[in-house]
Amino acid sequence: MATLTALTAPDIRQAKRLVVKIGSALLVDRASGLKRGWLEALACDVAEAKARGTDVILVSSGSIALGRLVLGLPFAALPLEQSQAAAAVGQIRLAQAYEEVLAPHGITTGQVLVTLEDTEDRRRYLNSRATLETLLGFGVVPIVNENDTVATDEIRFGDNDRLAAQIAVTVGADQLILLSDVDGFYSANPKEDPSAQRFDLVQQITPAIEAMAGDPISGLSKGGMKTKLMAAKTAVAGGCAMAIMEGSVLRPLQALAEGAARTWFVAQGDPQAARKRWINAMKPRGELRLDAGAVAALRAGKSLLPAGVVAVSGSFGRGDPVAILGPEGEALGKGLVRYTLAEARAIAGHRSGDIERILGYAGRAALVHRDDMVL
Repeated sequence: MATLTALTAPDIRQAKRLVVKIGSALLVDRASGLKRGWLEALACDVAEAKARGTDVILVSSGSIALGRLVLGLPFAALPLEQSQAAAAVGQIRLAQAYEEVLAPHGITTGQVLVTLEDTEDRRRYLNSRATLETLLGFGVVPIVNENDTVATDEIRFGDNDRLAAQIAVTVGADQLILLSDVDGFYSANPKEDPSAQRFDLVQQITPAIEAMAGDPISGLSKGGMKTKLMAAKTAVAGGCAMAIMEGSVLRPLQALAEGAARTWFVAQGDPQAARKRWINAMKPRGELRLDAGAVAALRAGKSLLPAGVVAVSGSFGRGDPVAILGPEGEALGKGLVRYTLAEARAIAGHRSGDIERILGYAGRAALVHRDDMVL
């Protein structure tokens, strides 16, 4: 076993918000289909985490692999339209399987399908984040997958490792676990080089570490160590520690807690601090000037409601960064606004309960949510 740092490895039992990525090869057997016994054991892990008070999100591959079996398609490269058809057939079966194994534990599931555009576009990003936060608030375990039925080669994540990292950063998770067909990050491909060493802990992803990544080695999964490193870079920059482990053992999360072989990538700070740095680095596209009451509310940790806004200026859309100013125009901070310029002007100075009457639809109560603001 090798290590690149003397830091203590994270403990999955201490996670406040956990994202778990499940690879296709763990879920689907080419001959028999869904590995039901393995999935039922994973459900026990999820139930145990939930009992500890941990929020859990599952990012699951497997829809295309399941759809191949139903449609009789070969386990080889498929034309895009056949992959999309397989995903459409497999996704409903995958979601049903998760519902069936988690329901006996009293856990409600919800399906969330996303594309790369949903995280690159700030408005969609905020909508995705709000949906996931609401589901978690209700105690739901979201089952997330790339929307393979509509995604094209140009907008695909390419592998759910990257998707899982994006989701982890989106929801402010503090730990991300990639359940894979390898038990960690190695200095070389262990299936080709017997002398390859696994790293227990990686404190920083250096060019030397990146050079060690190889190509995909699984027959079902598209992602190799390169995509896992890309995922790790995204996760740790967002304040989320990430582990790679071999997941075929029953109760893999329990095994991780008990010291199973794995590689942990150390987070750079905490999720909330990373998110604040990201927002603070943005160039504002508009300004919101507040009254004294709103300033006091923000300093008390509240969200910015329309009632406290006295002036709106600039050129911004939903999800864009705006500067937050005090009564005399003094800079207070920045935030991601939930309305367009025209909408913000229309509702400024009004109570949140009046938004539907003014705009003609029921919008969000906050103009800028406290989680999307840095002061």
